[in-house]
Amino acid sequence: MFNWWLFLSYAIVTAVTPGPNNLMSLSNAARFGFRNSFPFNLGIWAGFSLVMIVCTFFCNTLSSLLPAVELPMLIAGAAYLLWLSWKTFQCSSLTEADSSGHGFGSGLVLQFINPKIYIYGIVSMEAYILPYYQGQWESLFFFAMLLAFIGFVFTLGWALFGSMFTFLFSRHARMTNTIMSMLLGYCAISLFL
Repeated sequence: MFNWWLFLSYAIVTAVTPGPNNLMSLSNAARFGFRNSFPFNLGIWAGFSLVMIVCTFFCNTLSSLLPAVELPMLIAGAAYLLWLSWKTFQCSSLTEADSSGHGFGSGLVLQFINPKIYIYGIVSMEAYILPYYQGQWESLFFFAMLLAFIGFVFTLGWALFGSMFTFLFSRHARMTNTIMSMLLGYCAISLFL
């Protein structure tokens, strides 16, 4: 039986932790305001959706051809999450991000070079979704869009916080980074539970 609790806890924790989308959204909203950074966030959602569809197709096809690929993909995903956890913990500020673009196109293009969402999509498919829905394309498309929507919601949350509470992030960066780092570590471990 599909475990919604494990799936959603992984998806939410991974989506809420710092990554290129969240940091760029925070930075753009802090610089330009929430409304002016919204096109960038819509670009993120569009690109995120495309990447999730590609990850879903890739994982479903690869898993049906080579079932033994699941464990190596989970190990690679866990290793990346642990690396991201370490980098988050080491970061001196949550706003240490390149904030050069803030339009729809910038948000869209960012998704194709964002390793965090590839791992997010691949691990979600391999660990939680494909064991129950492999080959069921309507369900797989639903989950791909759900993953993109969850990512989009938390990216908007970071933009909202960036426009309203930038001083809190910089003031309590060490504590916030430590909590985010621990949540990412939890996600890496939970892949094998």
